[in-house]
Amino acid sequence: MKKTLLIVDDDLSILKLLNFILSKDYDIVVKNNGIEAFGWLEDGNMPNLIISDLQMPYFDGQSFLKNVKVSGFYRDIPAIMLSAAHDLDEQVANMPFKVDAYVHKPFNPTTLKTAITQALKVYDEQNSN
Repeated sequence: MKKTLLIVDDDLSILKLLNFILSKDYDIVVKNNGIEAFGWLEDGNMPNLIISDLQMPYFDGQSFLKNVKVSGFYRDIPAIMLSAAHDLDEQVANMPFKVDAYVHKPFNPTTLKTAITQALKVYDEQNSN
């Protein structure tokens, strides 16, 4: 059974690209912003990993992931931050929660796949004990 990835980004071309790159190996759920994504989670859905853009309207990636990570139910879901922000390294370092990986846009698909595989592996190892 394929693992489920929740992808949150307001850029339709990025969503299509990620779906194309990842749908062979994963079940993909796409949402256009943090509000839609959090609503999907609150409907009882549980992804194996979240990929979120940092800069989005309404409910940006940092606010979305902060709400995910402070909740008791979702906090252990691995998260990858995806962004074109020039200061992404600094922003991730200053976040009050842990991000499993961050990838700069434009991204190399192999780099992103490696980050996903690694985050899922670490999560599975931590939760198999």
